Amino acid sequence: MKDIKPAILLFLIFTIICGGIYPAVVTGVAYAVFPKQAKGSYITDKSGKEIGSTLIGQPFADPKYFWPRPSAATDFGYNAMGSGGSNSGPTNPDYLKTVGDRVKALRDTGVSGAIPADLVQASASGLDPHVTPESALLQVPRVAKARGVSEDVVIKAVAQATEGRQLGFLGEPRVNVLTLNLTLDSLKR
Repeated sequence: MKDIKPAILLFLIFTIICGGIYPAVVTGVAYAVFPKQAKGSYITDKSGKEIGSTLIGQPFADPKYFWPRPSAATDFGYNAMGSGGSNSGPTNPDYLKTVGDRVKALRDTGVSGAIPADLVQASASGLDPHVTPESALLQVPRVAKARGVSEDVVIKAVAQATEGRQLGFLGEPRVNVLTLNLTLDSLKR
């Protein structure tokens, strides 16, 4: 009993600190320093309705939209509740079939030449909201044709939506698919 009392007391103290105080402080700092991100980085329309988040990929299949990186969360499709990679290696027959089907779907839309990996392989989280600029530019002919606009208009939209490296040296240039598609939706014809 002599050893159990301090153990229970330490358990309660650390539960309060690690399970209550620390998360409250971190959340408070996040809301103070990064309020938009702490609230989910939601994009709203003019009426205030939430359209999506710039932090989580959105499913787009219509030819007039840029398509995102595939989601590994296939049962939920870009739902953070089902986040996670497929854990399938490059020799797994199911993985090879999935990638092959994605390549065929792109080829069926008229894509020729090399296809960037991010258009056919899911990210580790399955929720990546970005594609590479190369992947976006590869989709320009399809999107321009479906929207009835010149490719130059769509290329300019891609260039505007391209985000550079963070702090000038971290990561790679990328395009947020949701913001790019919303920009195209807002263009006057």
